[in-house]
Amino acid sequence: MMKTVLIADDSKFMRRWLKQIIEKHPYQVIGEASNGLEAVMQFQKLRPDIILLDIIMPRANGLDALKKIIELNPNANVIIVSSLATKSNVMSALHLGAKDFIIKPFFNDLIKALDKIE
Repeated sequence: MMKTVLIADDSKFMRRWLKQIIEKHPYQVIGEASNGLEAVMQFQKLRPDIILLDIIMPRANGLDALKKIIELNPNANVIIVSSLATKSNVMSALHLGAKDFIIKPFFNDLIKALDKIE
């Protein structure tokens, strides 16, 4: 069965790009969000297998959304996809429960990261 994915990024272009990459593999994008609050609401509504979260988004950044998603479901599979790969952001994301951190726009390892999730 195909795993389902929710993409949360404030850039429509980035959401479309990620969707094109993901859907060439056995994954189905079932939802998109343009800000952190919408990401949390879509997570609750759609219950995707995997969530891709940007960090810089309006109305709640990706780290705040990650924290809320993990509170709702400690087993949620969240991968941060951000160009802000500072040591602090990567460590914070992993500490808060992210399964991986992918640096935009270097998506060579994106499918490998998705495949690692059980």
